Amino acid sequence: MATADPASGVKHTRRYRSPRRQQQARATRARIIAAAARRFLASGYAGTTMRAVAADAGVSLPTVELAFSTKARLLKAVIDVAIAGDHEPVPMLERDWAARAESAASAGEFAAVCAGQLAESAQRAAGPTLVALEAARADPEIAAVAAQLMAQRQVMAAWIVDGLARRSALRQGIGHPTSTDTVWALMDPALFCRLTGDRGWSPDRFRDWFADALLRLLLPAPGQQMTASQSKEPS
Repeated sequence: MATADPASGVKHTRRYRSPRRQQQARATRARIIAAAARRFLASGYAGTTMRAVAADAGVSLPTVELAFSTKARLLKAVIDVAIAGDHEPVPMLERDWAARAESAASAGEFAAVCAGQLAESAQRAAGPTLVALEAARADPEIAAVAAQLMAQRQVMAAWIVDGLARRSALRQGIGHPTSTDTVWALMDPALFCRLTGDRGWSPDRFRDWFADALLRLLLPAPGQQMTASQSKEPS
């Protein structure tokens, strides 16, 4: 569609964006991600090809390549959607669950909200995340994605520790760095898979265990009074 600038008389081309086409593009992207998630879980990273994903999604290979460029970016998109639970480009810490956690009055309530979100996300994302972490040993491109996932886990762990620390002093001898490392370890997708797979735990049991572990490992025992200096890590 061309329009003229009344001041200069120069015609400018304005791209028309059809809501229907945008909706179709989003639907196609979602179909590709869903097909890729199934392929990665069934065949692993090395055993999955962009061509196979395209066939499963019912689209052409150029369509997949245009949307995601590389297999590593496709897997990252699979993991991002799995963690969030939808295709909306909203950061995890700007979502409703984070607002509910922030409004929690006590450390126990805060831990419960965080544990609920983690268990919900892990049911969808733990599997494909492990695919990325395992493939990172041999593939530099997916190694970069794995490093990004580890950094995101670090940010989330630190956010959880900050939220607990605003509601309670940390346990004696454990400061913010060790507390963050502890939460980071508890959030390991391999741990979720081992407990809910090998050990037969339900996601709800994992949720309750995670919330309890946060409180027991990071905060003083009931009735134990702490000062800010006592919660610092020993040098």
